[in-house]
Parts: sequence; structure tokens; C-alpha cells
Amino acid sequence: MTDLSTADAPRTGNRQYHIALERGDLAEYVLLVGDPGRVAKVAAHWDGIELERSNREITTATGTYHGMRISCMSTGMGTDNVEIVLAEVMEITDAPTFIRVGSSGALQPEISIGDLIISIGAVRLENTTDYYVHPGYPAIAHRDVVWALEAACRDLGHRFHVGLTATASGFYAPQGRAMRTLPVRYPELAEELRRQGVANLEMESSALFVLAGLAGLRSGTICAAYAQRVDGTFLEGAEKEAAEARCIEAGLSGIHLLWAIDADEGADPHARWSGLIGRQGRGQPSQPGGIN
Repeated sequence: MTDLSTADAPRTGNRQYHIALERGDLAEYVLLVGDPGRVAKVAAHWDGIELERSNREITTATGTYHGMRISCMSTGMGTDNVEIVLAEVMEITDAPTFIRVGSSGALQPEISIGDLIISIGAVRLENTTDYYVHPGYPAIAHRDVVWALEAACRDLGHRFHVGLTATASGFYAPQGRAMRTLPVRYPELAEELRRQGVANLEMESSALFVLAGLAGLRSGTICAAYAQRVDGTFLEGAEKEAAEARCIEAGLSGIHLLWAIDADEGADPHARWSGLIGRQGRGQPSQPGGIN
């Protein structure tokens, strides 16, 4: 029987308590998704799978993709779940790179449903990260991951935007959604964020950016716009599946680009960006808040 009363993080044998993984099970390049069902959709692009495991809402696959060892994990919804997953992953890896492949609601009118949005940082509208840092501490994506995701979208020809994301602690009142039976404290939240230039609203990225940053790790987020909060439209059916597929494709391409640069031993990764992007016809990264 495992003793959970100690101050140390709980384990089940050699495995981390919630993710049910131990050292060696995960790659150092990890895609994070919310929906457990999305893990299989990511892994369907791989050349091979060496591990598949599910525990609670956390489903994990590890395999190979164009020469890179890669993992994909579901976190479920919310920053509290992201905190658990990241804390345990960091215990059994050395220096992982994380890219979240998710969904979000667009806040700016020029963002069409189905577009992809790359986060440069997140407004912390949740309190999970308050247990790690001061409320004024910024949640920032790593610049290498932002560049890699931009390059991937350009190379793939996917319409994308780059800007700030807001991370809420829930889906309904925490995102200002009106409800029939429950009060909403901040019904104008989405409009206020739109006026402040925030690109999209979701539920995970701020925890990812803060925790990865504190640990000195790279992280970033790319989301498909499943909803447009300005006009109230939603993606459904085949169009939603197509947007999800584009987001997965960009996430895989972006993390593979980071792996390829990392694998070039002795090279200055930042000095290589312009030449590498130019050779692949991707152009230069856009300015934050831009559209491509």
C-alpha cells in the first residue's frame, strides 16, 4: 500500500501516481492535448508506437515520428489538471519540450472559426498558478516554440494568427457565458478581453507556460478556433474535424522542427532560424497579433 501522508510526491511503485508512467516511458518532446481521444489522432501520424497507457483522464502514447522519439498526453480540461500532469512528467524526464495542441474561442473579429492561433503568452484568469508565483507573474510561451509553430503553419499553408491567449478556470461563468440557472459575475468578460487585444480564450495555457518557465523548459500552444465569441458561431461536424487535423499537423511539424535543430550538435539554434526557415520557403515570423 502506498503511503500518501508523506510530504513527497505520491507514487505507485516506480510510476507517478496520476499519469501512471515511470522514467523511460516518455520522450523528451511531448505534445499535450485536452481530449484523451485526441491522443490516438496524433499518434495516427507516427511511424510507430512503443507505449500506450491510460489512467483516469490521462492517456499517453510514445512512439517515433520521422526519426524523433515523441510522446502525446491528454491532460483533461483545466489548469488544475495541467499542473498535475506537468509536475509528474518533470519527475521522470530530463528537459522536456511541451507543445499544447488544443481548441479555443476566438475573441477578435478577424479570426475565423477554423483558423489556428499561436500563443505568445497568456492572461492568467485562473488561480492554480497563484500557488507557484505572484499574481503579477507573466505566463509566457518560449520564443523557440512560437517560431517553430509559425514556421510550421507557413510551411503547411495553414491560416494562422499570433497573439495573446486568456486562460480561464472554467467554461461557463469563468468565460462570461450566460446561463439560464446560474448567475455570471462577469458577463462582459469576453468583450473586455477583445478590447484589450486578446486573441482567444481557453483553459490550460497559462499553467503550462508558468510551470514550464519556472523549470527552465520550453513550452508553447497552438489552438484551433472552434468558436467565434464575437458573432457566436461554432464549428461542427467535418469542419471541426478538419480544423483539429490542421492543428495536430502544425503541432507535429513544429515540435519536429525543434527536434531537428536540437539534434544539430554544436550549432547555435537561434542563429539557424533565419537560414532554416528561408530554405523551407516559410518567410519570416510575423509580428505578435498578426495574421497569415
